Amino acid sequence: MTRDGPNGVEVLLGLRAPTMAAFPSYWAFPGGGVSRVDAAAVEQLPTLEGPQAKTVACILREMCEELGLAPTAHGLVALDGEVRKEIIQDKARYLPLALEGKVPHTRSSINVLCHRITPPFGPVQFDNAFLHYHAGRATDVPEIDLEPQTEFTDLMWEQPTVILARWAAHEIKVAPPVVTLLMEIERTLARTERNMPLAAKDIAKRLPGRQSILFAHGVEVVPIKTATLPPADHTNAYLLGDPDGEFVLVDPAAHLREGMEDLATAVERHNGTLVALLFTHSHGDHIGDLGLLREAFDVPIWGSEYTSKTVKCDRILNDGELLTLGKTEWEVLITPGHHPGHVCLLGDAGLIAGDMVAGIGTILIPPHTGDMQVYLEQLERLKQRKPHLLFPSHGPVIAQPTKVFERYIHHRQARHQRVLEAINGTSTLSSIAIKAYSDTPDAHPGLAEDQTLSHLLAHQRDGLVEQRPDGWHRIDSPQV
Repeated sequence: MTRDGPNGVEVLLGLRAPTMAAFPSYWAFPGGGVSRVDAAAVEQLPTLEGPQAKTVACILREMCEELGLAPTAHGLVALDGEVRKEIIQDKARYLPLALEGKVPHTRSSINVLCHRITPPFGPVQFDNAFLHYHAGRATDVPEIDLEPQTEFTDLMWEQPTVILARWAAHEIKVAPPVVTLLMEIERTLARTERNMPLAAKDIAKRLPGRQSILFAHGVEVVPIKTATLPPADHTNAYLLGDPDGEFVLVDPAAHLREGMEDLATAVERHNGTLVALLFTHSHGDHIGDLGLLREAFDVPIWGSEYTSKTVKCDRILNDGELLTLGKTEWEVLITPGHHPGHVCLLGDAGLIAGDMVAGIGTILIPPHTGDMQVYLEQLERLKQRKPHLLFPSHGPVIAQPTKVFERYIHHRQARHQRVLEAINGTSTLSSIAIKAYSDTPDAHPGLAEDQTLSHLLAHQRDGLVEQRPDGWHRIDSPQV
């Protein structure tokens, strides 16, 4: 939704509540998912005919719920408070109330701007339609009451340039598709004499294709298909650095032609200069076809000393050193535990987290190259640095770093204790795993045993357990 403010075109964004499952504490457009209520509305309300009628019906209903507003032929009007509460309590009430004439339901001047397919971070992808409604002069827009609804905690009418400037300064978090659409709106406004209705028509005609996925200013993600741990099936490669200066390509894990083409397109589209390929660690789902990578990108390779044992690195990264990439600066953090020499990068935008955390699925600690206790120590270390956002190698951006670190630490510590308590006299690995994971019946038996062994080896290093020929024992257990 846009309006003509005193200083130019303004866009409406809402601050999503911290309890929301997707993009908590992010600024985003109002909206929601198409439901059976919307399909029924199209069948019974003649004003909702035409292209993508269900999508328009959905946004009309969502406007009622989230904003308490409805468009009419004469502009926006505020809904009666009691009518709005009925729809919030039960969205199925929208259609009867519309049929009774208590809710305006014209699609007046609501048009689809574009469609975006969600990135392939998980097993399910969604086709998201972005619609536009221009509300006219700011003085003609009714006040919005947030009190009855729970999705947004605040609202903001602001010019796209101001929103983008605050986002670039890491003052606010803005959902990635909103960022690129605001950029497109601003570019088009510059060509249409700041006329938003004309700009919207121009954008809709051009139907912008695949856009950059900007997790933050200077942090672009390119999901690459890899053979990683399900449910994840992609590894995030990152273009990291100043959009107009030097940047590095982190974890370009492509083995297939499609992935290489995606990386090459992203690098070519970037306005800066690629100076290096950087690997967070040497697991196979993070390191692509080195021959093809060197052929495509004739730049040095950076990694930790341990990674250099597997990959010939032109520069060894050390804990605490600073990487200056254009106007951005990133601190190298060596964070073993998941893998020796694992590298994280910390900047104002947030933390390139590698496999310390995941946006989808879980993190495994390999028994013989990982260290469960060290992993927990490094999680605590990262939590203390209070990053703005977390950019994982698998899954979407993580908006609440402290909360996620605390959940990881609590979960692993609890499992660590359960493994210790599962040892009763002489215990086999499989019997310990069954007891320790009794609260997680869906856990893969092989992975449960694998992680149980990681916990046992950590307990062994701490002198709490030992492995004897007949199985695992607590140290205070007498030998037979």
